[in-house]
Amino acid sequence: MHTVRDAEPGLVTWSCFDPARIQVVCSTRDGGVSTGRFATLNLGLHVGDEDRAVVENRRRVAETVGAALDDFVFCQQVHDRAVAVVDDTFRGRGSRSAADAVPASDAIVTRAAGLVLAVLVADCAPIVLHDPVTQTLALVHAGWRGTVRGVTSAAVQEMSRLGCDPATVIALIGPAISRDVYQVGDEVVDAARAAFGSTMADAAWHSILRPDRTGRYLFDLPRAARTQLRAAGLRDDNIHESGLATGPDTPFYSHRLEGPTGRFAMCARLLPEATA
Repeated sequence: MHTVRDAEPGLVTWSCFDPARIQVVCSTRDGGVSTGRFATLNLGLHVGDEDRAVVENRRRVAETVGAALDDFVFCQQVHDRAVAVVDDTFRGRGSRSAADAVPASDAIVTRAAGLVLAVLVADCAPIVLHDPVTQTLALVHAGWRGTVRGVTSAAVQEMSRLGCDPATVIALIGPAISRDVYQVGDEVVDAARAAFGSTMADAAWHSILRPDRTGRYLFDLPRAARTQLRAAGLRDDNIHESGLATGPDTPFYSHRLEGPTGRFAMCARLLPEATA
């Protein structure tokens, strides 16, 4: 279940995580200072918006969640499978300039309390992974390329390397483009067939990629993420889907449906009192 905060800026929260141990919020397009196609709470420094507007928007989000902007960590997302493990020395990376963001990573893992991890999206699926046993947190940016390249599985593998049992990990698949409008071409179909080949005969496969009336295919990013998380060892009842979609008539930016536009962010941090 999700909750939309009434305060500005507009943020969405979920009840699937223990609020005493972890804070998870997702920004919307509302409550910022950006204008035009970026109106109003664009958090992306790489989309052509004015940097000062983006930094102010980020500052507003940070203030609303009770953090400083310099507590945030952003990555240079490249639609691949690299995972970055970060600690307090990364605090503030990418928060005010894209140039010093953690390089070439689409998943980020930490055990550092108070460090706010953030991924930027506008159709791709943002995924939160939390192991309450070891207090390990990961955020994943999973578009179709990252998905077929296994970025979600790679994040779980990195958490396992740090001592997590996938069976205790809780996952949230955040707002993403709806499968009803995410039409893809042969490049995506071929890549997905290669990535999910072992499940081609399963009913799950046909819900991930199904033909539409034009002869092309519709890709279900959240379902693909769930399939990979289950294969990585997560329990199905520990995998939660937001049920929220991107689009011009929703609170969440959509590059596919709107063209050049802003980015919203999934943000999460381990709470200090839970790791003391």
